[in-house]
Amino acid sequence: MKILKHLFDNNREWAEQIKAEDPTFFEKLSLQQAPEYLWIGCSDSRVPANQLTGLLPGDVFVHRNVANLVVHTDFNCLSVVQYAVEALKVKHIIVCGHYGCGGVLAAMQNKELGLIDNWLRNIKDIYYKHQEALEAIEDQQVREDYMCELNVVEQVANLCHTTIVQNAWKRGQPLSVHGWVYGIKDGKLHDLDVCVTGVEQIPDVYRIFRQRILGK
Repeated sequence: MKILKHLFDNNREWAEQIKAEDPTFFEKLSLQQAPEYLWIGCSDSRVPANQLTGLLPGDVFVHRNVANLVVHTDFNCLSVVQYAVEALKVKHIIVCGHYGCGGVLAAMQNKELGLIDNWLRNIKDIYYKHQEALEAIEDQQVREDYMCELNVVEQVANLCHTTIVQNAWKRGQPLSVHGWVYGIKDGKLHDLDVCVTGVEQIPDVYRIFRQRILGK
């Protein structure tokens, strides 16, 4: 504790500042959490969900992993999603990547890195899917940025293909899935204009139920 004393000092200053602004903040926070947002982001230390969005503790439920992936065999991520959707009743799920993502850039290379190669395989599949378009981009920086965006779009799709999200829609629960990307160089969030609010927006093969209103 002595070695990290400055972190405890920072914590006390932060807590006192919050209490000065709202004396009952922590008392109310301890009673329940009722966030409207689930944030699925990268583990990168430069991409903290609350600070980027200006939200306080209790406002956003967070899951982070290398390169902000949603993998259908990742029960850690899926458990977070299920709790957020079914117990907390979040209204928005935000998949947020960032430009210059080390995981994405590593997946674009042909180097052996160790255990993480198995995780990066998911990103390599995205590169292979869009290889022609990516390799047509001559500027390396532009190509990397585009790959970071494609990765977010793919994870939004993966999320919408889960039974968790589709069952929420089936129940009539309001739930939107968004794709954003963060620019570390300018500190700004960018909306990729990817927003899925219902099963009618995903390919038929991935649907677990058919909407009667569409006559299907």
